Amino acid sequence: MNVTLKFFASVREAVGTSTEVLELPEGVQTVAGIRALLVARGGAWAQALGEGRALRMACNQVMCQPETVVQAGAEVAFFPPVTGG
Repeated sequence: MNVTLKFFASVREAVGTSTEVLELPEGVQTVAGIRALLVARGGAWAQALGEGRALRMACNQVMCQPETVVQAGAEVAFFPPVTGG
């Protein structure tokens, strides 16, 4: 199943891309699973998306939790928390 990944702000800068189409391996069905898959790439991916990093996620342009199940063709976005003021 293919999903489109989008990366914003400091996450985009760290990983060097804003968009990627990824074919998910069997067994990866959640936003958390996608994040773990990306972290396993190591390097900048692990630093930008690793555990303990403040990170927001959206699935199909709706804020979501890590356990959100993704469907084929979904758009999953990763970005740092936004503060205003």
